[in-house]
Order: sequence, then structure tokens, then C-alpha cells
Amino acid sequence: QVQLVESGGGLVQAGGSLRLSCAASGSTFGRSALEWYRQGPGQQRELVATISRTGTATYADSVKGRFAISGNNAKNTVSLQMNSLKPEDTAVYYCHTKVGSMNYWGQGTQVTVSS
Repeated sequence: QVQLVESGGGLVQAGGSLRLSCAASGSTFGRSALEWYRQGPGQQRELVATISRTGTATYADSVKGRFAISGNNAKNTVSLQMNSLKPEDTAVYYCHTKVGSMNYWGQGTQVTVSS
């Protein structure tokens, strides 16, 4: 079992910044990349950013140039720095990883961007 605990969500005005953090614990040996997903009101969950075990970062087109993902493999932590936030970034943000065929999700953290 892997536990993922997120922190750092909140309410911010458009143009502002927030930093999300996620810590993985438990049976993390052999885990895959650490990822951030989000799910807005009435929307499907979507992949926002990924950081591989080798440190390669990839982003959804909607957040490129505004968000930055970083990770620490030794500590099994991942962060998401979100800048120039827009109201459409409002969502519950989830940390995700896989071990083998098992998917693990955090409990989610709410990010609300006011216009």
C-alpha cells in the first residue's frame, strides 16, 4: 500500500500563485512517476503534470509556462508550483503514482481561483 498526502491548496485571486506538495509513504519501492491531476466542477479528471523517476517533467498544454513540477526521489515527494493562476484552474488537485498495476491517489486538495 502507498499513501499519498497532499497539502497547499487554498483560495487565491487570478494572477496569484500557490504551491502544492505531496508526500508518498508506505510500499513505494518500484513506484512509477509522480503526477498531479485535477478535476474541475462537472469535468473529468485530467493530467496536469508528470515528473519521471529520472526527473523529466511534462505538462498539459493548458499549464505550460505557468506551472512547474519538482520532485525528490529519495524523499518520495513532489511539488507543483502554480503561477499566473486563472479561474479555469479551479479544481481539486490530486497526487498520483503507480506501483506495478496498482494506482494510488491522494485525498485531493482544493484550489480555488477567484476572478
